[in-house]
Amino acid sequence: MLVALTQTALAPVAIVGDAIPLPLDGRTGDAARGRSIATDTRKGLCPLCHTGLGGAGPAGDLGPDLSEVGARLSEGQLRLRLVDGRVLNPATLMPSYYRTGGIRVAGAWRDRPVLEAGEIEDVIAYLVTLKGASRTP
Repeated sequence: MLVALTQTALAPVAIVGDAIPLPLDGRTGDAARGRSIATDTRKGLCPLCHTGLGGAGPAGDLGPDLSEVGARLSEGQLRLRLVDGRVLNPATLMPSYYRTGGIRVAGAWRDRPVLEAGEIEDVIAYLVTLKGASRTP
């Protein structure tokens, strides 16, 4: 008996320095969709560790405040951190949102990334808008 295992095909990534300069799926993300993902404690999970996202719920303090992340990091730098921040810091607590094969994931997440390529791009589109006092909530 043959059993086919289904795995989400991940777009190939090219790391250049401290960034992945090109969008994962070849398109620019949508900031409104990205905000929805980034502020959702069930989808993007960002508020569990980060403040400064503009969401309505409580936020954690394990990770840095993201209210000015768009002024500090480029799209490519954000992309690498979301795809697999362990490339930059093997001891990071930041989850790898675009990777499969993790050994410490629930069964529902095995062989698929936490966020799809388009969702990663949407989150990046939102994060680059976060530039501190100049942004609107």
